[in-house]
Amino acid sequence: MKKVITYGTFDLLHWGHINILKRAKELGDYLIVAISTDEFNSIKNKKAYHSFENRKMILEAIRYVDEVIPENTWEQKISDVIKHDVDVFVMGDDWEGKFDFLKDYCEVVYLPRTVGISTTQIKEDILKVKNV
Repeated sequence: MKKVITYGTFDLLHWGHINILKRAKELGDYLIVAISTDEFNSIKNKKAYHSFENRKMILEAIRYVDEVIPENTWEQKISDVIKHDVDVFVMGDDWEGKFDFLKDYCEVVYLPRTVGISTTQIKEDILKVKNV
């Protein structure tokens, strides 16, 4: 069985998220999604709209996702790849080159982001409407 892993916050789920999860799943048989915990988001100076538990529940309901695990630190990626016997690490191409150190442990693939949608854009649009 070929295992794939990807990481992210996956807040305010949108069709760009679904596209990347679908394309990640197409690279193997089993997709693991590591989502940032609320505590890790705080360290990154990020605040998710939905709690970790709610984001986890939403992702577990998506047919492309086989398992959801917590992301607690930047440094855990190597141990996750080893622990879960991962064959392919997938991230959006805006991270290109940043995870090449994982090539010693698995294949690293950077997928193009879906054009025209992002969580940041959604949050900015909501603020614009709120401030009108």
